[in-house]
Amino acid sequence: MKRVNEPAGDTGFPVHQCRLPVSRRTNEYCTDLLSRHLKTIGSRWRVLPPGRIVVIVLALLRHDQRIADMVGGNAVGDTTVRRWRDELISLLAARAPRLDRALKKVAKRGGEVVLIDGTLIPTVRRTGRANRPNYSGK
Repeated sequence: MKRVNEPAGDTGFPVHQCRLPVSRRTNEYCTDLLSRHLKTIGSRWRVLPPGRIVVIVLALLRHDQRIADMVGGNAVGDTTVRRWRDELISLLAARAPRLDRALKKVAKRGGEVVLIDGTLIPTVRRTGRANRPNYSGK
């Protein structure tokens, strides 16, 4: 039996195209951030250039594109795409302000409600006079 490292015919992954409502400035910022990181860690090469990597990761994050869709259309492995996603998220997180400083800034401006991750989780309603929607605050 001969082993071949090529996929046997059609992989079955659908390829989707989407337009991302992401500014050119955001794309360039993330590409520059990733390029500097690759230079810092001494990475010699990647399967795709940093600009294409950023577009794939932004499609995952912004458009909620499935990893399997991005794998099939870009000839890379799903583990590679996951690693790129985690790498770019960690680079962006390192540049973000700390939570306590961001909350102080909001409080200083008079803000009362902060939506951190965009998720409101409904919980059991209160009884009696306090019968109103209640959210978990996660």
